[in-house]
Amino acid sequence: MTLNVSFPLRTVAVAAGLLLSMSTHAALFEDTEARRAILDLRQRVERQGEEIQNFQRSLLEQQNQFEALREETARLRGEKEELTQALRRQQALSQGVDDRLKRFEPTQVKVDGVEFVAEPAESKAYEEALAVLRKGDFVAAVGSFNDFIKRNPKSGYVGPSLFWLGNAQYASRDYNNAIKNFNTLLGKAPSHQRAPEAMLSVANCQLELKDIKAARKTFGEVVKTYPHTEAASAASERLAKLK
Repeated sequence: MTLNVSFPLRTVAVAAGLLLSMSTHAALFEDTEARRAILDLRQRVERQGEEIQNFQRSLLEQQNQFEALREETARLRGEKEELTQALRRQQALSQGVDDRLKRFEPTQVKVDGVEFVAEPAESKAYEEALAVLRKGDFVAAVGSFNDFIKRNPKSGYVGPSLFWLGNAQYASRDYNNAIKNFNTLLGKAPSHQRAPEAMLSVANCQLELKDIKAARKTFGEVVKTYPHTEAASAASERLAKLK
């Protein structure tokens, strides 16, 4: 009896062919997917590379901008410092000009209770004459006050200058001229703060000149004209001694 095996062999061959075809197709499919995955990864890497480059360029631009801003800030700071120094110099110059102008501008002064406007030169000359008197150089003081009065006849310092001039002349034993200047002060400003002392000094000069009658009369005028003053008290005492 003869067995027919050709059918199963053909079936096996067909099955093997199918399996081989399926295996080959699967391998081709897997290879395509792998290449696609690689391409996708490569594209992502390239995009990331571009993004990194863009970020680096942006960062570089920001650094450049920051550096430019820092340089501009430094420049502005330098300009500000220069302007500040220039302003300080201008202020110092302006202050210096103001100070120099003030040396020549009239100012309000107060001497012996009297307020008046005086030129700086007047004040300086008066103070210098007064300083000479305070040193005890009476002869020089007489010259200084006489010179001041001649140069500044309308000055507010004339009243006190006449008073101190009379005192310097009294100290120099120039009693007649002392009386003359004390009386000039009394005639110009009888209510002056120094007026009671000036009248008392006139009486003292008269005493020194041995004119007792005139001295007694003047002492009486001091008491009558300027009561309740130290000059009046001194005049009363001297009047009592003269009687």
